[in-house]
Amino acid sequence: MTLAGWKQLADSKRQSILDAIPERWRFQDPIRPTDELRDVTGAYIQQFLAPREIEITATDALGIAEKTTSGTWTAVEVTEAFCHRAALAHQLVSCLHEVFFDAALDDAKRLDDYFATHGKPIGPLHGLPVSLKDQFHVKGVETTMGYVGWIGTFQGKNDPRSKVFESELVRELRSLGAVLYCKTSVPATLMCGETVNNIIKYTTNPHNRLLSAGGSSGGEGALIALKGSPGGFGTDIGGSVRIPAAFNGLYGLRPSAGRVPYEGAANSMDGQNTILSVIGPLATTARSLKLLFKAVLSQQPWYHDPLVLELPWRDTVEEETRALIEKSKSGSSQLAFGIMRHNGVVRPHPPIARAMKIVEQTLTRLGHKTIEWSPPSHTIAHELANATYYLDGGADIEHHFGLSGEERPDRLLFESGPQKSASEIAALNVKKREYQKQYLDYWNSTAQLTDTGRPVDGFICPAAPHAAVLPCKYDHVGYSTFVNVLDYTSVVFPVTRADKNIDVPRSETNFLSEIDQRVHGQYDADAYDGAPAGLQLIGRRLQEEKMLTLADYIGNNVSKSL
Repeated sequence: MTLAGWKQLADSKRQSILDAIPERWRFQDPIRPTDELRDVTGAYIQQFLAPREIEITATDALGIAEKTTSGTWTAVEVTEAFCHRAALAHQLVSCLHEVFFDAALDDAKRLDDYFATHGKPIGPLHGLPVSLKDQFHVKGVETTMGYVGWIGTFQGKNDPRSKVFESELVRELRSLGAVLYCKTSVPATLMCGETVNNIIKYTTNPHNRLLSAGGSSGGEGALIALKGSPGGFGTDIGGSVRIPAAFNGLYGLRPSAGRVPYEGAANSMDGQNTILSVIGPLATTARSLKLLFKAVLSQQPWYHDPLVLELPWRDTVEEETRALIEKSKSGSSQLAFGIMRHNGVVRPHPPIARAMKIVEQTLTRLGHKTIEWSPPSHTIAHELANATYYLDGGADIEHHFGLSGEERPDRLLFESGPQKSASEIAALNVKKREYQKQYLDYWNSTAQLTDTGRPVDGFICPAAPHAAVLPCKYDHVGYSTFVNVLDYTSVVFPVTRADKNIDVPRSETNFLSEIDQRVHGQYDADAYDGAPAGLQLIGRRLQEEKMLTLADYIGNNVSKSL
């Protein structure tokens, strides 16, 4: 395809997204980011909404489900409110790839008719709008994953499935009563901590539109931050759920592999099994993450996806964790946490360092034991992740860009080179297993330091070295990729916001590394002002029930302390 050809195709697709928005919801002129108009959340976007729409969209996912499953709110009124707010959000920050509001309203009406006939909901997500990252196939809706060459195809191929196929998660969400209405933006390739592609260009951060919404689930993060969705699903192979959650002031879950079905979802480097991409929810509250995650598990996905473990939601784990919290309130701490202030490669920017202090002080105030987290070198994990991402020498990415001949946007993690041999991949897998064992042994050794008779219950660390980053300045993913190498459970939770009057640049000459010096030099207190600063709580493999319970507890107490 010629240069003019792929650009015209991308422009046409971008315009079609806007054309799918009802005319009554469109802005007459683009509202561009300026120093005076950075933050378009809260009161700014609400000026375009009716009071009833504000009431509905300001409610978290669990609160909405309580209303829709009881018949207090109709699925149609809830769906229309979120369609309207999502349409506004896209025009403000470019966060949508696909809009199918009419189909969503038809589905919502069928749900209301079912409730009227049977007097009960279809499932626990009855009438709840749920957004999806543009990796999930929805019947009658295109999936481009940010590639121009995928427009009008099924993952770059002429395949009749493009009109009828649905991903397993989509099927389960429909069975649960969820209403699907839009798909959100991603960086082409998915391998980027920012969201940029040649179709919708760049997704900006709604709290500060001079900054990034993160990636690769950046559209999800931006949409939910603007409350154009009460909750949705992204994917994470190197931080792609957690980074957008942290950048947009949200909660986000990166579960261990094998809990949420990936079957039928599009992906980059499909078949690479050294580090598996996983699906996880994003939402405005931890309890909403639990609702979405638990609901999917109730569909017994292990019967439909061969890689899913037969592991239902474990009420006993949640109850045991809550019991430890209650015992701690009596003055005898039953919980202990590790605190990792930096990863030995890059020190965090001042807003993130302050967020770490806030959480540590909150845990201490609550009577919990904290210890310095000094694990095996995270440089090893970073090297293992990088080697994994380039196993095919960039062949998959080159192929999909080659379908249209499009230019590669800046900031994508991409290197062209020789593909690894079977023996090289085997050696990499051995190194990964050895590193996992070293980390496991270290975790177990903390039992000697916690005063609880057990190792730490989890540890706190940054999800990225910065709050929502300046465009084209995401230079270090080491705070997120090590979790994928270990396949640990991680929940991101919001802590504070960057404040130019408090978070002044640090005086530093003793840098940890060359990349530390570069990241340090990128901090601009004025530019970052107002950006959300979130952290992650990390637990062992398959500890989603425990980490969600603890994240809810810690997040609620952090917000009370501010």
